[in-house]
Amino acid sequence: MKLTHIIPLIFITIFSVSCSTDNDDNIVNELDNLIKVQNLSNDKHTIELYTTSGRFYTGYNTISVRIIDNATKSYIENASIDWVPVMQMPTMQHSCPKSEVSKASDKETLYEGYIIYQMTNTDGSGWSLTINYTIDDVEYTVTDTITVLQNELQNVSSFMGSDGKRYVVALIEPSNPIIGINNLVVGLYTMETMMSFPVVEDYTLTLDPRMPGMGNHSSPNNTDLSFNSIDNMYHANLSLTMTGYWILNLKLIDSENTVLKGEDVTEENIQSSLYLELEF
Repeated sequence: MKLTHIIPLIFITIFSVSCSTDNDDNIVNELDNLIKVQNLSNDKHTIELYTTSGRFYTGYNTISVRIIDNATKSYIENASIDWVPVMQMPTMQHSCPKSEVSKASDKETLYEGYIIYQMTNTDGSGWSLTINYTIDDVEYTVTDTITVLQNELQNVSSFMGSDGKRYVVALIEPSNPIIGINNLVVGLYTMETMMSFPVVEDYTLTLDPRMPGMGNHSSPNNTDLSFNSIDNMYHANLSLTMTGYWILNLKLIDSENTVLKGEDVTEENIQSSLYLELEF
């Protein structure tokens, strides 16, 4: 074989290997810091579910989703996805607060959203997850049971307000607390029906963080939680003066300044009935 024929052949081989490697790297990079929880499958597709821990826990869960075509083994880049988590109780069933599912920023095959599981059975059973999705105007669905483990700390609270409505409050940030001022982010939802938990807007959550193991002292420079219409969450400054176990005492106040749940912390009342826990 002449040299003039060998050189183009080498170039084509190198180019082909380079393209394959780039594609593989792109897929791998989309899963940075994510661990697969499980697959949900039907005849046409396999749905991959990911979190940073590789598990579902009570409270706020950011969940990433990928869809694989079972025939071609390729990932779907242009699907429309919705999900329905359901908790099966002995005499009833209900859902929980959740977001829409959208394409992850700067990702080709990854979609993401959040689900807030407000309870679970002691063994993690009871929950199922249905994924409804559309690809090229064709609708598909898949359902399977999932395991939701109990978080060690109370990062979510479901309760009845004095107005007769049921609410869910969930701790979202800080996920990595620091000594100093933290951006506290909390989700607030109401149970409109057993399957619908819309965001509650323009209420107030007063904040009084305390350390029970250190004389129940508080900290300076905290602010109350107020609604942010950009992300539909409640934000505040949370001052943590030392590491350890903290109780975030809360009071839920509606737009008419009526206290729906929670009490002030005093010498006689060391903890509000509405609270979240944090330890670092």
